[in-house]
Amino acid sequence: MTIDHEGSTPVYLQLAALLRSMIESGEIPPDRPLPSVKSMMQTYGVAQGTAERAVRILKDEGLVRTVIGKGVYVRP
Repeated sequence: MTIDHEGSTPVYLQLAALLRSMIESGEIPPDRPLPSVKSMMQTYGVAQGTAERAVRILKDEGLVRTVIGKGVYVRP
């Protein structure tokens, strides 16, 4: 799955869906960190706010949690 910057679906929703898919498929297993915001910015060509908004969606869904000073981790 790729990010379509010209598509009708907002980029932050596309990125959240991509990360969700990686979590659900086991590509990012439980208790492992998500890529950093900086890494997502470079890999997917998104702005910092876009990456942060996508992560916030996953937090709201209960899929990930923040570990202060370490990053965002997939919940078991």
